[in-house]
Amino acid sequence: PPKITYEELVDATGGFSEENLIGTGSFGSIYKGILNNTLNIAVKVLNLQHENVHQSFSRECNALKRVRHRNVIKIISSCSNLDFKALVLPFMSNGSLDRWLHPQGGDECKLNLSDRLRIAIEIAQGMAYLHHYCFVQVIHYDLKPHNVLLGDDMTSFVVDFGISKLLFGNSIDSLDSTNLLKGSTGYIAPEYGMGGKLSTKGDVYSYGILLLELLTRIRPTDDMFVEGNNLQKW
Repeated sequence: PPKITYEELVDATGGFSEENLIGTGSFGSIYKGILNNTLNIAVKVLNLQHENVHQSFSRECNALKRVRHRNVIKIISSCSNLDFKALVLPFMSNGSLDRWLHPQGGDECKLNLSDRLRIAIEIAQGMAYLHHYCFVQVIHYDLKPHNVLLGDDMTSFVVDFGISKLLFGNSIDSLDSTNLLKGSTGYIAPEYGMGGKLSTKGDVYSYGILLLELLTRIRPTDDMFVEGNNLQKW
């Protein structure tokens, strides 16, 4: 994808203003913006103080630049220099699946069972593409409702490849980092916590947890799960 200049991103996001800030995480911040006064974008600005930020940036670029599937986010462009690294992605006006499953202020979930079934199928189609039909096999490694965005027409998009792994044959690419935080509590496959080998099966496990959450609207980290209880047993 063509590179976009830092100045263009400053202009698009109003100088990375707080009112355009739509999300933060360990790897950086996400801003909404309008590029060239025509294209709605999301700018993922990486935190350069994070020890794994350069690997994360390269990994996400590599995972996204050749993706061609209607349920996987596609990179628009990137911006990179010594002091600044950002990915430019399409802006998803309906936010994350997590926001819809767990509305703020105790509001009622507006996704009916038919909506949730469609979303589950779309996520599965996106993950099947990454595992079996992409230019190189991709293990997402952090699949959860927060990493599924919903577009203008409520189409689902799998996003956030900051800790994904690219597999060439049976070998993991050189971007692998053993000290990188691997996945999210409650969604990560148990074998990874015991040093198990990376595989697409870990994503299948995470998808299963996501599916249970999609149907029950209960997070796997809910306070109700104590003393060995979990969402699967519930």
